[in-house]
Amino acid sequence: MSRIGKLPITLPNNTQVTIGDNNVVTVKGPKGELSTTIDKDMIVKQDDNVIVVERPTEQKRHKAMHGLYRALINNMVVGVSQGYKEQLELVGVGYKASVQGSTLELSLGYSHNIYMSLPNEVTATAVTEKGKNPIVTLESNDKQLIGQVAAKIRSLRKVEPYKGKGIRFVGEVIRRKAGKTASK
Repeated sequence: MSRIGKLPITLPNNTQVTIGDNNVVTVKGPKGELSTTIDKDMIVKQDDNVIVVERPTEQKRHKAMHGLYRALINNMVVGVSQGYKEQLELVGVGYKASVQGSTLELSLGYSHNIYMSLPNEVTATAVTEKGKNPIVTLESNDKQLIGQVAAKIRSLRKVEPYKGKGIRFVGEVIRRKAGKTASK
């Protein structure tokens, strides 16, 4: 039995879930509205403020989808009720970040600035305090989308293992390597 799949999803007071035709699950809350299509074999039941995902058989395919779709629905419920937040830290001399509307401008030590257009569902803020590294904060109700945007920003300047310069998540631990002078 799937440990994740068999867990019920408890809905907060301010969210509504509708299960439509063709297993389309729509979740509405104070932070917005999200919907996804569930596989036709999976059974999604709603009793008052509890949602349960069940599988029809013990096939390997059904077992795999059981936990997946329960997690997707739970991520939507958490997203529309609380939202998701990712923080990226720019570590390096002269690295800067600023936000104008839905455009993120990054200065990452290249000969040019990088302008990145953000999706409408993602809001960004950039904070630069004196003596500290700039921090870019992304907020959205879609966990998959915010993770994808954060990974794209991080890929613009990956953290190098010798000095630790680059873009990293706040709180991320980077394994540092010893330089060539450490061998003597």
